[in-house]
Amino acid sequence: MMDKIEVTISGYEVREKTVTKTGNSGHVMVPPSWIGKRVKIILLDPVEEE
Repeated sequence: MMDKIEVTISGYEVREKTVTKTGNSGHVMVPPSWIGKRVKIILLDPVEEE
């Protein structure tokens, strides 16, 4: 299991989303106004190791 860390970031907007499956990857939809902008994705739930 991964250790939880504390992260402090500054930004302009926060959206909490659930990642959905797309092929062999995950997908998060954001507003079209975000296209071409830099974003950071932070994992909020632990990942179970296989």
